[in-house]
Parts: sequence; structure tokens; C-alpha cells
Amino acid sequence: MPIVQFENVSKIYKSGEHVLRALDGVSLALDEGKFVVILGPSGAGKSTLLNLLGGLDSPSEGIITVCGQDISKLSDNALADYRAATVGFVFQFYNLIPTLTVYENVKLVSEIAKNALDAKQMIEQVGLSDHLNNFPSELSGGEQQRISIARALCKNPKILLCDEPTGALDSETGGKVLGLMLDMARTYGKTVVVVTHNQSIAKMADVVIRVKNGKIRSVEEQAHPMRADEVEW
Repeated sequence: MPIVQFENVSKIYKSGEHVLRALDGVSLALDEGKFVVILGPSGAGKSTLLNLLGGLDSPSEGIITVCGQDISKLSDNALADYRAATVGFVFQFYNLIPTLTVYENVKLVSEIAKNALDAKQMIEQVGLSDHLNNFPSELSGGEQQRISIARALCKNPKILLCDEPTGALDSETGGKVLGLMLDMARTYGKTVVVVTHNQSIAKMADVVIRVKNGKIRSVEEQAHPMRADEVEW
């Protein structure tokens, strides 16, 4: 059984007489433990799809099932519980708390996640155990993104959602961050969904979903995805 199912899902925004279908009748299924890349131009509906899957928004139409739970019509409180228990987020901008140390930023998720992993271990996994007591401003962009990945994985989510996670990084650093994300996800058996316009990232994916004008144009399964160090960035 897939870990994620969208059944004829639409997200509609209305402003006066103007109607925008950010997503239009989307159906898809994602299996557990896959590295999934959602590709499309700006305004295609990629981030809307990610927000719905992450419980940051609710669909106007259709059903979204995650881990056997219909999240389509959950209350705000129930969606907060879903996000805490099921989903981890990695964004383009790292959203680290500037007044907290590296360790404190990662450890913070243990206050909302019941099955959180060890914060020091996660920081060690991303290669920054020497920076436990540093503040975010003392780290490079790539290091800050690695800490945001450690924080997301420390939460021990079933699904890791990444919105343009390398958009603020140079190509070499971005490639290293993606390789780390892929290795960590495979190590811990997470389903990873990356939203991007970067075609190179798709070469690493088990599944590539192309979105345009709020609709899914294609779903491609790749039998032999490339490693991050094989991709020309």
C-alpha cells in the first residue's frame, strides 16, 4: 500500500470573480522509502502540492491519504498533530533560530515529536559535531542547510518534504547537501519528496513527477537513479 495517495485533489483560490486552480484534479501514489522529485516551472503547483501533503493547507476537493489516514478534512489542531508526528520539512531558507546554538536548534524538535532521535547523533551524521555550540550566524550556508536537515531527521518523520532545498546554495555545495539528504533518507528509510525546478536533481530520483498548470503531466520511475557525486551540477 502506498504511503501517500492523492485522489482527484484540487486546490482552488477565489478572489472576487477570479478563480485560480493551483492544483487541478491531481491523483498520484507514492511508495515508502522512495526519493521523489517534483519538477515544474514557477506557478506550476509544486509548492501547493507539497503544502497539502505537509498538512500546511487543506484541499478544496479530493482526498489525501497518508499512512492510511485521511488528512483532507482534519481540523487545524489535528493537522498540527499530523505535522508533528509524520512530516519533516527542509526549506530553501533554513529557518534556524538565530539565538539558539546548533545543538539547541536540533534538540528543539524533541519537544514536539514523541519519537525524536538523538540530536547529537543527527548533528554528527551531517558532519557538524564540532559546531554544537556555534550559532547559525557562525556557519556557512551549506552548514546551516545541513543543520536544518539534521533537525528535520531528528524529528524522526515518516516523510521528509523539501522545498527548493538547495536554491540558496552554490551548485557544488547544493550537490553535497542533496547527497547527504539522499544518504540520510536511505539510511533511515524515509520517503523524501523534493520540489524543485532543477533538472539535475531529478537524475537522483527514484520517481520524477512533472507538474504544469496545476496538473500532473508525467510520472517516471527510474530503475537506476544516479548518486549525487555522479551528477554534473
